[in-house]
Amino acid sequence: MKNLILLGPPGAGKGTQAKRLVDELGIPQISTGDILREVIQSGSALGEQAKSYMNRGNLVPDEVVIGIVAERIVHPDCRPGFLLDGFPRTVPQADALERMLAEHGRHLDAVICLEVQNEELVRRLTGRRTCRLCGAPYHLVSNPPRHADICDACGGELYHRDDDREEAIRARLATYQAQTRPLIEYYDKHGLLRRIDGLGDFDDVFLRIRETLRRAESARA
Repeated sequence: MKNLILLGPPGAGKGTQAKRLVDELGIPQISTGDILREVIQSGSALGEQAKSYMNRGNLVPDEVVIGIVAERIVHPDCRPGFLLDGFPRTVPQADALERMLAEHGRHLDAVICLEVQNEELVRRLTGRRTCRLCGAPYHLVSNPPRHADICDACGGELYHRDDDREEAIRARLATYQAQTRPLIEYYDKHGLLRRIDGLGDFDDVFLRIRETLRRAESARA
């Protein structure tokens, strides 16, 4: 069984690695953003609670998010395991997750933490460009358009989003570090944290993740 959490700052390649992990392990990726949208569309009591907060522009409280995650991880597709992305965000949420898993006789197997230096993250994120017409994503280094500032798909203008500018990125990274450091320390103390060097080719990073999980599983056997 693989019950995993994936942590990583903006630009660390978390989305790419999450997709590869769930494909290889045959487990669902549980993103809090996705399940919030799903539960709101379902019209359930928890969904109505979440909707009422979001409609007022407020953060959905911990107890509502925890309830939604608790409902999701007991779905049949989670029996082989799951990959949590975006939850927990705080130590109280981590405590709640531990309790809800214990109620079902389960536990976390590992917390994967992708680590990339801030300067590299800034380099990656400032290179992103987006098409104004179709929204297609590009990167000046890793996925450049055939013609500068023109979308390959529709010929639209490529632009630099405000949240991909250096000042905004550094602010996002500072927020991530402040919010996530206690969570990283929490899982490190519990012996679950697996630090992964996020530099290099996506294939190389995935091999590091896979080998780290293999060693952790062998050590428990």
